[in-house]
Amino acid sequence: MEQTLLIRNIRREPDASDEAFVSSCKKRWGIPADEPLRFRIVRQALDARKKQDICFVVHAEITADKRLIQKLLKDRRLNAELTVQKEEEPLKQGTEHPDGRIIVVGMGPGGLFAAWMLARYGYRPLVIERGKRIEDRVRDVETYWSCGRLDTESNVAFGEGGAGTFSDGKLTTRIKDPSIDSILHQFVACGAPEEIVYLAKPHIGTDKLRQVVKAMREEIIALGGEVWFSSKLTSFEKKDGRIKSVGIQKEGRTEKIPCGALLLAIGQGARDTYRMLFDSGVAMAPKAFAVGVRAEHPQSLINKSQYGEFWKHPRLGAAEYRLTGRSGERGVYTFCMCPGGKVVASASGENQIVVNGMSNYARDEENANAAVVVQVGPEDFGTDPLDGMRFQEKLEATAYAAGKGTAPACMIGDYLEKKPTQTFGSVKPSYRPGVQGADLWKCLPEYVAQGICDGIRSFGTQLKGYDMREGVLTAVESRTSSPVRILRGEDRQSISVAGIYPIGEGAGYAGGIVSAAVDGKHAAEEVIRRFAPEK
Repeated sequence: MEQTLLIRNIRREPDASDEAFVSSCKKRWGIPADEPLRFRIVRQALDARKKQDICFVVHAEITADKRLIQKLLKDRRLNAELTVQKEEEPLKQGTEHPDGRIIVVGMGPGGLFAAWMLARYGYRPLVIERGKRIEDRVRDVETYWSCGRLDTESNVAFGEGGAGTFSDGKLTTRIKDPSIDSILHQFVACGAPEEIVYLAKPHIGTDKLRQVVKAMREEIIALGGEVWFSSKLTSFEKKDGRIKSVGIQKEGRTEKIPCGALLLAIGQGARDTYRMLFDSGVAMAPKAFAVGVRAEHPQSLINKSQYGEFWKHPRLGAAEYRLTGRSGERGVYTFCMCPGGKVVASASGENQIVVNGMSNYARDEENANAAVVVQVGPEDFGTDPLDGMRFQEKLEATAYAAGKGTAPACMIGDYLEKKPTQTFGSVKPSYRPGVQGADLWKCLPEYVAQGICDGIRSFGTQLKGYDMREGVLTAVESRTSSPVRILRGEDRQSISVAGIYPIGEGAGYAGGIVSAAVDGKHAAEEVIRRFAPEK
């Protein structure tokens, strides 16, 4: 008879291969080398707090004969406990028959996992996405990055996979939810690296994430779902406080479709959709978020600061950071750090400049980048539900003007001295098709500009070299999270229109790929508990 034991906080040397690590564990625990057992890493985190003694800290599950497991369990030197594998219980499906189709709007992580969950249970959802499939979208984005020609319906914000597809593919999240495990395993089933299920800071990389997104779409279709690209939600009708139908614009015409449940995963870039929903009586509220710039440094500088003499070690990878500070009463912090990545153009409308960060799986570009952002709230931009969105639009238009149609940027040293940059130094801006040297203090509200200044000075004391003169700041990072929350109840339905399920980052209930995916999955579960599947 076999049992499974979880052993926590096992030290692993950076040089140790998987085979060497298992062998050393056996020797350390007094297990004969030929003793049969199954060894599975369930969590691995890098401990770089002591630069002279960097190591990985591992939690591992060992499955072996009960006799051996009981022996290890009694060893007080080990932080160990028996584990029981739990199967995910199937949902109890509802009996109500929907008065129309179940429709998912948006194919970011929230929409993808809502549609996947519905398709798994036989609901044959209709999934609509205003942008294009990933293969075509990649070409449109590359055109924008290379020559500045923007497709307003196929870009970094709109299209299959959502905005996260052109990012670092980070899967870290602060939420604690049992569904995270199933989300990560679905990513792996669709082609993501297997390590994401156990690394403390997993990432897929934009190059691999594109293939994962395509595989998920194909699985949804194979399970009976239907996907429409270049199709936009333009209206809806309600009766007795409940949604009855939707208007979908496709191929130059609008089609009216009866709708029993509408899962809204619109993403935060869909400003025209926000306006339509607001004008149609969907309850919303303004939400605090953060704005600022993208900061670029040599990745080698970050590695040296974080890893010390181990900075070139091949198993440690590109180093990350997360820094926080204060500017008066406001928080200042780094956000969405992309090791070995690029700053990318992320606008979704004409005459806008929006920047974001992106890394491939290898994280092997010359620069590291991260947003440096300052908290803003309704007290800064107004209490109307759409005032935060208008605040973003103004910032993006100001950046466009300051950059003369491209992104305004300056060196950190010039920024701290409140001077415009004429030429750049050793750190080459990675934004394409190119940046315009500018005075970024003129691109931002005074309190945001001062907050960034205070933050960089503070970060320079936390991470050696962060305030280096020739580092680059590029504006404007304006879409850290949604400026709007579409209000919903405990059943995840809109408090004003029954049958509408606002989900994900665009609805104001998530802050990254995993949290959006979990939110979409839970919204689908509510639909499943209510309705019977199609026959």
